Amino acid sequence: MRRRTGLTHAAVAAALLIGSWTAAGTLPASAQEAPASTAADASAPASPALLDAMRRDLGLTRAEAEDRLAAERRATALAPTARKTAGSAYGGAWFDARSGRLTVAVTPDAGATTVRTLRESGAAVRTVEHTEQQLDTAKSRLDRLDAPAGVASWAVDPAANTVVVNVVEDARTDNDVRAFVRKARAAGPVTVRTVADAPSTFAAGTVGGDPYYTGNVRCSIGFSVHGGFVTAGHCGGVGQQVRGWDGSYIGNFQGSSFPGNDYAWVNVGSGWWTVPVVLGWGTVPDQLVRGSAEAPVGASICRSGSTTRWHCGRVLAKNETVNYAQGAVHQMTKTSVCAEGGDSGGSFISGDQAQGVTSGGWGNCSSGGETWFQPVNEILNRYGLTLHTA
Repeated sequence: MRRRTGLTHAAVAAALLIGSWTAAGTLPASAQEAPASTAADASAPASPALLDAMRRDLGLTRAEAEDRLAAERRATALAPTARKTAGSAYGGAWFDARSGRLTVAVTPDAGATTVRTLRESGAAVRTVEHTEQQLDTAKSRLDRLDAPAGVASWAVDPAANTVVVNVVEDARTDNDVRAFVRKARAAGPVTVRTVADAPSTFAAGTVGGDPYYTGNVRCSIGFSVHGGFVTAGHCGGVGQQVRGWDGSYIGNFQGSSFPGNDYAWVNVGSGWWTVPVVLGWGTVPDQLVRGSAEAPVGASICRSGSTTRWHCGRVLAKNETVNYAQGAVHQMTKTSVCAEGGDSGGSFISGDQAQGVTSGGWGNCSSGGETWFQPVNEILNRYGLTLHTA
């Protein structure tokens, strides 16, 4: 981050962070010399910005939002243990907002002791036909197929206990789409659903704001890491220069992958520095980043981007393959949060836990839509980076 004339140090940090937090645009998140953390802090207070966004986008009161965040933290902490307890009978898990509990799916061969242990831990238990491994195997078979443009994405839906193939509504009768669906059904348990439009990335032409720029592309910063920030891969290739909101040189893309993946990282220098914050754009307080514990399907999640600022929604699916015009991208997380051009690379956060960087989606923040992000822990592991946390 670089100091702006007339701005306080905190305001400058916020401005830079906005660049690193924009959800639909690639935002470079800066990094400091702080150890990464993946554990959710159940005692950490929710920021007013997060509560305001959840009230606006999820229709919750402040008390309901606080209760939900606390329940989601408990579910996030329980999920890894529940997976181990269920063992080979594990069929997946998700957060149920109505009950405020983690629901764990198990096949009929799960023993009574296993089911009792899961319930005693606080989880709800549902019996399903297929294990998570069987569903993941079926999805992997789909990943090896060539998908036509009318097929938007596919992912395992643990609550439905099936692989869901999302087809663009106007293309559902297309011969190539029908052929893909036939092959998909032969691969395992598959359900076909329709979506309004095909997915696309959220980069944008250069406009005013608090972004970062690569050539004539504007994106948003994701999260600060040790030595730089992470963002979306479609925003720039290895070696490309990155400029900040003031036009000054920040650094270069040190790693980038798209399609196949959609992640990248940029080094930070030349008077810029990193902070563990997601910007509120002057309309809401900034949000501290305290770790990167992965939220379950069904949990609330919020995004900050240089175009559309703060918006919230729910985690809809994980490990989804998204079929962009440039090629398929794997292991994405789908959300009900809206985004628009320029938000690419920006931050997705659940409570105070970093979740991922905005990739693309369909729709907009006027009529609604869906957005995918690349999980942040995958990016950190791929490049050996350490998240900058508060």
